Amino acid sequence: MHFVGVDLAWGPNKPTGVAVLDADGRLLEVTAGLHDDEIVSALEPYVAGPCVVGVDAPLVVRNATGNRPCEAALNRDFARFDAGTHPSNTGKPEFSDVPRGARLAERLGLDIDPDSAADRRAIEVYPHPATVALFRLGRTLKYKHKPGRSLTQLRGALLDLMHRLESLADAPAPMRLTHHPGWKALVARVEQAERKADLRRVEDQVDAVVCAYVALFATHRPELTTTYGDLATGYIVTPTLPSGHRPSPRAPRADPVQRAVQTYAALQPELQDATAGFAGLVTTLLDDAGINYLSVAGRTKSVASFAAKADRTVDGRAVYTDPLAQITDQIGVRVITYLHRDVAAVADLLADQLRVLDDRDMGQETASEGRFGYASRHVLVALPTATEAPEPMRGRSAQVQIRTVLQHAWAEFEHDIRYKGTIPEEHAPDLDRRFTLAAGLLELADREFTTIRDRLQESMTDQRPAADATDPRISAQDLATFLAGQYADAGWSRTDHYAWISGLLLELGITSLDELAGLLSSVDSAAIDARMGYKYPAGAVRRLDDALLAVFGTRYLGLHGNAHREELLRARLDKLRATIEGNGTAGT
Repeated sequence: MHFVGVDLAWGPNKPTGVAVLDADGRLLEVTAGLHDDEIVSALEPYVAGPCVVGVDAPLVVRNATGNRPCEAALNRDFARFDAGTHPSNTGKPEFSDVPRGARLAERLGLDIDPDSAADRRAIEVYPHPATVALFRLGRTLKYKHKPGRSLTQLRGALLDLMHRLESLADAPAPMRLTHHPGWKALVARVEQAERKADLRRVEDQVDAVVCAYVALFATHRPELTTTYGDLATGYIVTPTLPSGHRPSPRAPRADPVQRAVQTYAALQPELQDATAGFAGLVTTLLDDAGINYLSVAGRTKSVASFAAKADRTVDGRAVYTDPLAQITDQIGVRVITYLHRDVAAVADLLADQLRVLDDRDMGQETASEGRFGYASRHVLVALPTATEAPEPMRGRSAQVQIRTVLQHAWAEFEHDIRYKGTIPEEHAPDLDRRFTLAAGLLELADREFTTIRDRLQESMTDQRPAADATDPRISAQDLATFLAGQYADAGWSRTDHYAWISGLLLELGITSLDELAGLLSSVDSAAIDARMGYKYPAGAVRRLDDALLAVFGTRYLGLHGNAHREELLRARLDKLRATIEGNGTAGT
């Protein structure tokens, strides 16, 4: 006879843990699967003969709202131990039809009646009350990921549970785990876990082992087993709560701000990983779009800064009732541009490529009040819903601050001065006036820089710098001058990008501006522009990049200098080929 445990995910795209014990309680199998076919395939060898399958998921759901009667009854005994159930009802999409657990039982030919004497059957179980009853826990072990629980806490609780399960080798209804290499591997993964995600991949399989043991326990010790509910309205089978067992006292609850700060401190490592991910993503988007910028930097809000913001009050009332949800600049990315027009271009790019949750133009808000002062575009972004996001970025947002280098200088200086100390009251009006004056002058300087750039762009149209015979590469400065004339309507690109694409030209064997000019004379730039449909002021390097892609095709993809962006270039090449290949321009 086999005793099987299934920690069944309610959704089809989340992992389901599977464990199998033999008649003597020896672990035969522990694994995880995602889809029903995988789960059925893993179970079929063990359920062909006599078996009891413990499923941690509702098998019978009839009620339209609220809890099932069995859940309400179990909660009366176990909720005080933090082992209550979540409500199941047909109002939830996952239970509006036949529950997933019942569908799996039907595919495997298992009887789901808890009173059945069939030799092949399935029962609904629940690990949390089972562990409370089996191990006489004062409260459930906190190995499930929730805000405020650190990696160290989660690891310790999961190892505690695993060691308790190993101790059942000496129980009247024994379970033997330590001989199995799969179990040893799970223990090692928990001990070596460096991220919470490493633990989440293990806990489903550990829960499946608990489910398998409950199936074994219910078979061998029915006198110590309770079935809450029935087949008609739903049921849960669990070891009986020992008579007189009492919950442990709860620790004193911290105030909301303190709890939020503690949770935020525990989340810092994950937030730092997410910050690096968002900063890298924004940089990639800017480079691929060809927008000129000075720098991109990410920063994770410090615990001290979060605490100070979470504790803000106005007229004695807290500004943030839920600091973790309402403080949206926990992950910050700052983009510094040279010109004011590029601020809007960056914001438009983010709106096109990411999901924008909020967009505030602080400079426009200040101007609408007839004042000069802080100017920056704050765009709150998240990854598109359908995107397969790296785990640290999943479900998180980032505040992207976009400002010119002059706006940044004013903001940093103003913040630094005000941060250094309290301004004497008698000097405050004069200093406020001087800050306002400086902000106005910088806004004027921003406009002048734009005019200077436009004039220089116009003057460089007919310039052709002389080549340096001692260097086979086209110098970055000469290339910048040449491209300003070649693409007079394009913006400047980042300085380092000119040097980078010069290296690509060298890989292609193009070592002079005359060669490059001859090559570009054969390119239908209008067709490329039409096909690429630039939504942003693409810089000259991006325009040259697309022209070289159109001419050399897959050869260009294979250049050493393009190894880091081959996937992006391939998507661009597919767009180009749709219209250009027919004209004989795109290479192969």
